[in-house]
Amino acid sequence: MKPYVVIVLLFLGNLTAHAQPSVIAHRGSSFAAPENTEAAARLAWQQNADAVELDIYLSKDNRVVVIHDSNTKRTTGQDYKVAETSAEVLRTLDAGLWKGEQFKGEKIPFLEEMIATVPEGKKMVVEIKCGVEVLPALQQVADRSGKKEQLIFIAFGWETIVATKQLFPENACYWLSSSATAVQEKMEEAAKKGLDGINLNYKIVDEKTVEQAKALGLEVLSWTIDDPEEARRLVKIGVTGITTNRPDLMKSSL
Repeated sequence: MKPYVVIVLLFLGNLTAHAQPSVIAHRGSSFAAPENTEAAARLAWQQNADAVELDIYLSKDNRVVVIHDSNTKRTTGQDYKVAETSAEVLRTLDAGLWKGEQFKGEKIPFLEEMIATVPEGKKMVVEIKCGVEVLPALQQVADRSGKKEQLIFIAFGWETIVATKQLFPENACYWLSSSATAVQEKMEEAAKKGLDGINLNYKIVDEKTVEQAKALGLEVLSWTIDDPEEARRLVKIGVTGITTNRPDLMKSSL
């Protein structure tokens, strides 16, 4: 092999080893805008986030709605249990005013509304906060969206994420965990079940865990990181997705 070919190959290998990580906007650009709203998603896209992460529950009338908590109190000021409330009622609540007067009138979105904001070449990371009961409705939304291939699924619930992968075999699915012990216990099974990776609380991510995951063919993502120095540590040891409340800061720092 000619010397210049070797140099080029080494250069390309170095680029691969230090590939730019995906910056995932946590509940949208939630540092500046009300989490899990269209406003937060739009701002994240304006800040050039690679993906927007959001949370879903199933309403009483089987609509997939975007909200982090099982009740509406924290983000709307009114206390309704999502699973026991119709989408019609949920949509009357103001999910933006708590963040600032400029966001007054932001609704709890339907999942399809959030998917519609995704630009070409970007991804939406859908965290399933409830259980497998949401999957039939989720499949309908995904199939009708025209952007199914741009969806990624994550969940803390083991049975939920395994069932999601079975239902969406072509979409990336990651198991969420903040327990180092659980990760060690489940990592091999995650690979056997065909999951694409693990998505971990940054506090439990170390070089050994990343190496173990990669040896099993699992990708490692991490949450929630707003400190550029911590983000650089994670990227250096092989984490490929950084979930952050501040996508603008992470984009400029990484």
